[in-house]
Amino acid sequence: MDFVLGGVAACGACLFTNPLEVVKTRMQLQGELKSRGTYQIHYRNVFHAFYTIGKIDGLAGLQKGLVPGLVYQMCMNGVRLGSYAIIESLGYIHTDGRVSAAKSTVAGAVAGVVGAVMGSPIYLVKTHLQSQATSSIAVGHQYKHRGMMHALMDIHKQHGILGLWRGASAAVPRVSVGSAAQLSTFSASKELVTDLQVFSEGSWLIALSAGMISSVVVVSAMTPFDVISTRLYNQPVDHLGKGILYKGFADCFSMTLKKEGMTGLYKGLGASYFRLGPHTILSLVLWNELRTLYYSYS
Repeated sequence: MDFVLGGVAACGACLFTNPLEVVKTRMQLQGELKSRGTYQIHYRNVFHAFYTIGKIDGLAGLQKGLVPGLVYQMCMNGVRLGSYAIIESLGYIHTDGRVSAAKSTVAGAVAGVVGAVMGSPIYLVKTHLQSQATSSIAVGHQYKHRGMMHALMDIHKQHGILGLWRGASAAVPRVSVGSAAQLSTFSASKELVTDLQVFSEGSWLIALSAGMISSVVVVSAMTPFDVISTRLYNQPVDHLGKGILYKGFADCFSMTLKKEGMTGLYKGLGASYFRLGPHTILSLVLWNELRTLYYSYS
């Protein structure tokens, strides 16, 4: 049940934040491997990107990749949050009754790795679909998938079962770092807010406050990994399924840093917070409340 509750909470958050995921993906691919001033800027900032996509691709364009997004959240976050909940309930993140920063960080990272590997094929498809745009505002490599199932079958047909896990080398560090930062900060912040007695015991505002603190830490730690992950998943591949632009995580990281500088690794930072921030807060609050509700009646 912990796996189901974690997945449902993440899906609830995804319904609201998927348009921001589309915006974030486009901004991270804009000007890929090009120095500042040498490429056309289609998306000036989060709000301009939101307006531009809505105007040219229509409102449906802002919800591209929603189906694989929901499936991904159910798989990845169901496994990730469910695993962490079990580890927490067994007392492995505590030392002398208090949350241990080291133990909760390791537990969050391990849960993240498992979730990332499980959800990688769906994340691959989601990235492809969210980057697809009308030619006048297109950025990054453009795939021609008609939907999630068509994309999965097409990739499998061309590159075999392993082709579906292309980009997993970026997904594992991305999700493990984000998961470690998110869950360890959430657990510690929830304990801190409870100790301060700002809100009544058991109040949903405790989880909300902890989620807000966690969201800032997550975005700061995760954005460079998120940029690399988006680019590796979206890059064109040869007939053998090998990336044409990058050989792997380290190569993508070094090339982005060399061509675009440190700001390249933080492309779409505003979009990342507007997406990851609310998603972190919503998913953690929903997860906390669903667990509280379930266990109060079981």
